Amino acid sequence: QVQLVESGGGLVQAGGSLRLSCAASGSIFSINAMGWYRQAPGKQRELVAAITSGGTTNYADSVKGRFTISRDNAKNTVYLQLNSLKPEDTAIYYCNARIVVVTATGGLDEYGYWGKGTLVTVSS
Repeated sequence: QVQLVESGGGLVQAGGSLRLSCAASGSIFSINAMGWYRQAPGKQRELVAAITSGGTTNYADSVKGRFTISRDNAKNTVYLQLNSLKPEDTAIYYCNARIVVVTATGGLDEYGYWGKGTLVTVSS
């Protein structure tokens, strides 16, 4: 079994900062892409930022220059630094990872996993 556990959400004033963490644990062979998504009330889940195993990143236009995604491969952890937060950044932030596991037959398969989410609330 594989688990993704997020932490670091909370309440912050506009202009403030937060750092989200997401740690993967379990029977992991390797981790490919990792990313952060968010879902605001009444809206669809959207990609915020993603990072490949080699460190290539991409960001939603709405967060470019304010958010930074990074990862520590040795710790199976991905981070999201949120700076210059705006009220419109308020959402539940979800971690996603493409994880390679060893199957029961000894092969390798890649699956997508989600964390349960962490709430970020930005007050004006």
